Amino acid sequence: MYMIVVGGGKVGYYLTKTLIFEGYEVLLVEKNPSKVETYRQRFGAVVVQGDGAEASTLESAGAARADVIIAVTGDDEDNLIICQVAKQRFDVGRTIARVNNPKNEEVFKRLGVDVTVSQTNVILSLIEQQIPERHFLHLLSLKHAQIAIVEANVSSNSPIAGMQLADIKLPPDCVFSAISRGPEVIVPTGQTRIEPGDEVIAVTRSSSEQALRDLHVR
Repeated sequence: MYMIVVGGGKVGYYLTKTLIFEGYEVLLVEKNPSKVETYRQRFGAVVVQGDGAEASTLESAGAARADVIIAVTGDDEDNLIICQVAKQRFDVGRTIARVNNPKNEEVFKRLGVDVTVSQTNVILSLIEQQIPERHFLHLLSLKHAQIAIVEANVSSNSPIAGMQLADIKLPPDCVFSAISRGPEVIVPTGQTRIEPGDEVIAVTRSSSEQALRDLHVR
């Protein structure tokens, strides 16, 4: 697998270092000549100088045969342009963009970037996981179907505690796919009773996620 990383800041540097260590074929593209010289001393010929937002630079970097292009510059506009050029000009199968301003994340997705990484949202997610009072955790979004996979911890005062699944009025397009109860994992049926302390994995439309959150935690 051939990957091109655009942007030689700290993120790009350590990402390239890790990918090389993992045995991937990788090329790092960086504008700053002094950084390029330093990185070449450490990584060798896998570092090139150029503006990754320019099609000519990506072409010389071998974008036409790249499996993945990862744009991690400090400029959201550059990262978006890099991914769009990679998709439209070189038909790269997968583009990944760093999003410095989380407000831009939805725009990136609408404009065809396959994966966006917002450091702000990653940190918020980690904070949520460390706060014991939070009973609801967003696990994964499935982009094309607008489907979310979430985990909900059923508290003792939850309105569904003690109810059979068939008697619970779930939000539209929501399915309980698994229940973790101590060491046991249950694939629920309509007769399954929800107990306080259960960890429920649910599949729901993103638009119904808040309704599911309200159902589980008061």
